[in-house]
Amino acid sequence: MSDRPWYSYLNGRTVSILFLGFSSGLPLYTLIYLMQAWLAKAGLDVKALGLFGLAMFPYTFKFLWAPLMDRYTVLPIGRRRGWMAVTQLALFAFIGGMGMLDPKLELSLIAVVVFLIAFLSASQDVVIDAYRREILAEEEQGLGAAIIVNAYKAASLIPSALGLVLADSQPWQLVFWVVAAFMLPGFVCTLLAKEPVVYGAPPKNLQEAVVLPFREFVQRDGWRQAMFVIAFVLLYKIGDTMTTALSTKFFLDIGFSTKDIGLAANATGWWASLAGGAVGGIWMIKLGINRALWVFGVLQAIAILGFAWLAQVGPDKLLLSAVFGFEAFASLGLGSAALVAFMSRATDPRYTATQYALFSSLAAVPRTFINSSVGYIVAETGWFWFFIVCFILAFPAMMMLPKIAPWNSKHEKA
Repeated sequence: MSDRPWYSYLNGRTVSILFLGFSSGLPLYTLIYLMQAWLAKAGLDVKALGLFGLAMFPYTFKFLWAPLMDRYTVLPIGRRRGWMAVTQLALFAFIGGMGMLDPKLELSLIAVVVFLIAFLSASQDVVIDAYRREILAEEEQGLGAAIIVNAYKAASLIPSALGLVLADSQPWQLVFWVVAAFMLPGFVCTLLAKEPVVYGAPPKNLQEAVVLPFREFVQRDGWRQAMFVIAFVLLYKIGDTMTTALSTKFFLDIGFSTKDIGLAANATGWWASLAGGAVGGIWMIKLGINRALWVFGVLQAIAILGFAWLAQVGPDKLLLSAVFGFEAFASLGLGSAALVAFMSRATDPRYTATQYALFSSLAAVPRTFINSSVGYIVAETGWFWFFIVCFILAFPAMMMLPKIAPWNSKHEKA
């Protein structure tokens, strides 16, 4: 916990995290929004579009090559900044170049480029997360987590708003290069930023880069505590991610139109999640990461009950905005910022890239695998009882908090 005013934490380090977080989010949202619109306009059917989702697996398995980034330096500007610069320039080239391909004649080549963009983007995430953990002081970790979560989301506006608006009047080749150009501010930031101080001895060879991060994590507090941390990362947001997995389908089922959802839910949710991230960062400075996990965890669990309430009330537009907005504020904003801060603190500065990549991959497991079962659960329970199940699933992680993040820990740092 800290008695310093929150604005005193705004410095060159936290500002650099803002630019790098934006650079981190841009490629993913380009694939989600701009690429899909481009291919759909070219006449690709929904099945073919769905298969392009398979190219996104690097985001789940990025921990497999993260040790390379802990071990090797690729440019003379430093280990972290070198990898950031390489991935940012490559992403600029591939995102811009993808728009110059013809979806009707070069679909296989486009699939390869999409995979490469996802691979480079996941790799950039690995090194930016490591840089953030190492460049920020312990008391800045909470605010840094909130800043990067917000900047990541803000990047979605470039391909989803600017890109799609431009596509209405400009050729796709120009649109993709304009969107790609937004990678360059992050590249300039990388060149201007300072390289983090190296703590301890980094891995001397690739074998050490692979083995030592996992050995250190297990030996730090023993197998039992290591398993607690892994289980906590897996479970902290499972109730929330299941709640929103089929939220659009839920809204349609109870009587809302697509226009209602777009105007009331999604617009409200985007701004609410940004507000939650900002409030979460400032609040974490006062609470500390441990207590933030308690408070934010309770709030994101309460937000799930809003969906159960909506399932009972029916298509009330005002309630839709309130429920979706509070869920985005409490979960996408507060809860996400707290979990990112916790995962950052749980890494050893010598092996940040590998250990954080492992934690963030674990955090994505519920979204990637467990959410696939949501439709079957809803079919058996109905929407109301499904949300009650999601609410109950929010509590196993909360019950781990006395062991994982004690409320009155004497060593608590923000």
